[in-house]
Amino acid sequence: MLTEERKRLILAEVNEKKSVTVADLMNLLGVSESTARRDIVTLSREGRLVKVHGGAVALENPPTLEELSIMAKETINKDEKLRIAEYAASLIEPGDYVYIDSGTTTEYMVGFLTEKRAIYVTNAISHARNLVRRHFKAFLIGGEVKENTDTVVGADAILHIQKYHFNKGFFGTNGVNLKLGYTTPDVREALIKRVAIENTQPGSRYILADHDKFGQSSSVTFAEFSGTMIITNKYPGDSYSHAADIKVV
Repeated sequence: MLTEERKRLILAEVNEKKSVTVADLMNLLGVSESTARRDIVTLSREGRLVKVHGGAVALENPPTLEELSIMAKETINKDEKLRIAEYAASLIEPGDYVYIDSGTTTEYMVGFLTEKRAIYVTNAISHARNLVRRHFKAFLIGGEVKENTDTVVGADAILHIQKYHFNKGFFGTNGVNLKLGYTTPDVREALIKRVAIENTQPGSRYILADHDKFGQSSSVTFAEFSGTMIITNKYPGDSYSHAADIKVV
């Protein structure tokens, strides 16, 4: 049996039963223990299930594999995103060195900015354009342009971001999942987000996420909860507040 066929059968089994053991998969697939464990590890790294001791469990919700365009995202929970964006913009102070990630909520945030004694760095072409038009000091990361999200990604962008040290950073996410952390569908964007977060001061890493993002997951994790604050419009429950700082606006 080919690897992809095994993976398809494993996912079908775990999503139906919610959890499986290594022994279950050995019997189902007729494979060795090492093969079953290796397939679980691979699927876990792909964000399609969660590896646990002795087996695997299903995700809270199936991962999103395709990413919507910026125009499509703008129609979803716009009022909530605007409230989150306005509060996020109010956190900027004179002298701040700020990273603003790509995304619709961060784009709304740019529209609320008033502090011109700060410096802004972004990998979103539209953000940089709007910042410059409003006479803010802005830097656009260089690299490959991802068409459907108007975002700069790739090795050159990563090298560029590594030169910076931000005292505040604002990040979008496609999913906030207790098991997987913050996720996004595109590995290229995930790498950019990860490097930018790592180069942002802990405690000032702000994740802008409306209520629909909680419990969701995409295929790639870009950050864990440690050192982050989630700015959202609705309290997501105690389980999330135990994992990260939460600010409801």
